[in-house]
Amino acid sequence: MEDRSSSRDSQSDADLLASAAPFFHDLPPAAIEMATAHVVTRTHPANQVILLENDWGGSVYFILDGWAKIRTYNLDGKEVTLNILGKGEIFGEMAALDEVPRSTDVITLAPTTIGSIPAQDFLNLIETEPQAGIHLAQLMGRRLRQVNRRLRLRESDSVSRVADILLFLAEGQGRSSDRGIEIPNLPHRELSSLSGLARETVTRVLTKLEKKGLISRENEVLRIPDANALERMIC
Repeated sequence: MEDRSSSRDSQSDADLLASAAPFFHDLPPAAIEMATAHVVTRTHPANQVILLENDWGGSVYFILDGWAKIRTYNLDGKEVTLNILGKGEIFGEMAALDEVPRSTDVITLAPTTIGSIPAQDFLNLIETEPQAGIHLAQLMGRRLRQVNRRLRLRESDSVSRVADILLFLAEGQGRSSDRGIEIPNLPHRELSSLSGLARETVTRVLTKLEKKGLISRENEVLRIPDANALERMIC
């Protein structure tokens, strides 16, 4: 499933991982060095399956560049996108923590560089560095809040649901610029899966939001000029 190994040496891989992933920020250099001693960095093409549901969790992964989606299926066999992850995000940590098979698939949405460390090295870091445990708890808390908000909005109108998904992506993957917050201009089928709306409905809502000046789209970038204004569209 993996494409090709990076040509960087292991030390530069470790440095790249430590600088790209917020999880490692504020941790002692010695602890980071130990946790990333066996890092492996690989670059994958778009639409590459990185992990499959029911795989066993031998590694924890960090996105160094690119985008990936977390996917599962409902009881009817329909694909459901649970999350979109970008640079600095972590995945695979749950299987490492509870030593059970993975519960979702992970697939790249664009050419993506991923650094992986052995699950045991990750667990050792959590056990020996309290700040690492706090970072992990904060990550899980943020994801839980996001899920709760999306569940509350399931019965809202289509504009509210699409606006919420855009703000959800902005919170996790937004990049600030002088023109607003920039997020990836995802295919409408991905926004459809995230919001639980038909793709045609998502397309119609995005067009409406663009006409109102609440978003703009340029090739691979979707821009939110004023997040507060978009927030006010949520009922």
